[in-house]
Amino acid sequence: MKRIHNARHAAEAHLICGLLQSCGIAAVVRGEWLAGGFGELPLDACAVWVTQDSQLDEADRLLRDFLDGKIAAAAINERWQCPQCKEFCEGQFTDCWQCGTGRP
Repeated sequence: MKRIHNARHAAEAHLICGLLQSCGIAAVVRGEWLAGGFGELPLDACAVWVTQDSQLDEADRLLRDFLDGKIAAAAINERWQCPQCKEFCEGQFTDCWQCGTGRP
């Protein structure tokens, strides 16, 4: 198990962990409850860890692409049509803004 990202707060850690998991990377957030006990002191206790060392290179690439904005830029022009209500949604959304149906 290797630490891949030190997060500023739990929300950031869970966002990155969710991204990795959605791409098939086994990842977990550790230390999220420790960060609140230290107030404003800088602390790298809240972190994202990759549980399988064989996935570390792929996780690192995904993380760099996410932090550089490459993932968002790739999806920005990728419109999709909701299978339920037929509304067109922008590429960065995973659910239809009108009816809540998940992207196919």
